[in-house]
Amino acid sequence: METRGLPVEVITYILSFLPIADRKEASLVNHTWYFAAQDSLRQENILYHIPATSASLAAIESLARRHVSCISLTNLDSSTVSRDVIQAVSCHLGPHLQSLSLRGSSMSETSFVHLLLACPCLSSLDLSGCNSLFMSGTLLSKPETISQAQRALTNLQELNLSGLRYLSDLSFNRLTGCAPHLTRLSLARCHLTFEFDPYRGSSNYNSSALLSFRNLLHFLKERASSIRALDLSGTSITLQAVRSLVQVEGLHLRELVLQNCRDLTNEAIGLLCVHQPHLTALDVTGCSELSDQAVLAVSARLRALHSLCLGKLQRLTDGGFVGVAELQSLQSLDVSECSLVSGSELVKVCSAPELRPNLTSLSFAFCSLLRSLGQNPKVLPDSAWNESQRQHQASLQALQQLQELDLMACSKLTDTSITKVIRFPDLRRLSLSLVPEITDASLVAVARGCRSLEQLSVSHCGKLTDKGFMEAASSLRRLQHLVLSGCSQLTQQTLRAISRECRQLKSLDVSMCQGISMADVELFQAQNPLQTWIQSRFVGGADLSFTL
Repeated sequence: METRGLPVEVITYILSFLPIADRKEASLVNHTWYFAAQDSLRQENILYHIPATSASLAAIESLARRHVSCISLTNLDSSTVSRDVIQAVSCHLGPHLQSLSLRGSSMSETSFVHLLLACPCLSSLDLSGCNSLFMSGTLLSKPETISQAQRALTNLQELNLSGLRYLSDLSFNRLTGCAPHLTRLSLARCHLTFEFDPYRGSSNYNSSALLSFRNLLHFLKERASSIRALDLSGTSITLQAVRSLVQVEGLHLRELVLQNCRDLTNEAIGLLCVHQPHLTALDVTGCSELSDQAVLAVSARLRALHSLCLGKLQRLTDGGFVGVAELQSLQSLDVSECSLVSGSELVKVCSAPELRPNLTSLSFAFCSLLRSLGQNPKVLPDSAWNESQRQHQASLQALQQLQELDLMACSKLTDTSITKVIRFPDLRRLSLSLVPEITDASLVAVARGCRSLEQLSVSHCGKLTDKGFMEAASSLRRLQHLVLSGCSQLTQQTLRAISRECRQLKSLDVSMCQGISMADVELFQAQNPLQTWIQSRFVGGADLSFTL
């Protein structure tokens, strides 16, 4: 196709339809394509991690020329270097920043306010773990500072305050009061008080010592029309608190995260489903009191769900998935570490062409009862496999839109199931780590049936050999990240096959591969300048990391 005369904007638009890996390849065509690819890459919300070191100062100026809008500043403290980094970010990146993460920083209030005022376009702010900012309780206490912060945070939509042990009602009210357009709020792992009422009927919720659920409820009532996502993970939220929260007048949540809320009950989930039927994402990972009853309520009421996380529910069984077919919009499902789930009911649901959800992400990680990904575990040749598809045999193979599949530590899976079922043309990420019974047959079947794979993890699969990788590598041309740690039978022949065929590879982990020596790694490094890093651990030695 002749592209020499095309405007850069047209090429940018064309490249926007390609995966990032292909855009990077396209950037090598010529200068025009390079700049078009840069613009196309900027359309993604790529987060740049900037450590507080003197070496970052030059990088910050470089990023400013690309109008980078999403950054995470790490290792910030009260040192001179940190102040220099904050000054550089404020000067060069501040006017363009839309997303800023200061997670775990120990910066001073003065430095924070200085940085905040330099970022007038912020839509997302992450202050999780920034305890030093809230320890004194004086953050945004001066009237002139508050007025400045109100101008800087007028566009803020997402605020992450998770893990703040010193957050109080007073500091919460000051901060949120400067952000009138919040739609997403996280208070995960904050010390919210649910049972104790420090106000005793008073409407002046400004305690400098406590963060109370009553104050949060007051905030939600005031912002009911705008708040769409809430994260209360790791709190001791009670049934009564859930009842009050979900019945706030005008509150229509789209996303709710309640990970590791140990007191959350089936009854609470039932109330949630009745009063917040428009939820599109629900995460109840680690809520140990929940059982089949909760999941059945979700299936019956939350028909708009796109994402459902049910990980670590030790009381959940296959019976809880009887109604999952009703969730026609479901795209992501996580049942990892559910020890009583065998997957049989999900296989049935995902096989019915008239009912199955359009899943793009599915995780069975650490589901030790998972034995088969289909009801008929016979290995079929291609011709018979096509016939079986026409007969709609129960199999995960029906999920042709699947892009992510995690089968880590499903220790009962064997070649029989893998070679029959794992044929997904759009699959990008696959984990078969800690599945000890699979052999080269599974590896070759995966490579040929999932040619779009970008990330593959087969760590501690001790039966994989060089022969399998020599046969499979030619079908893994799009592979970017490969984890082979603990595959004890692999040698330099596997590295040669990967070097020859997987030219887009960015990272390779060969730690604890006893058949691969230091010399093998160094040779691979010398022959493959495109690799980002190679990790290797040798018997009796420490981890080694090579940055290219």
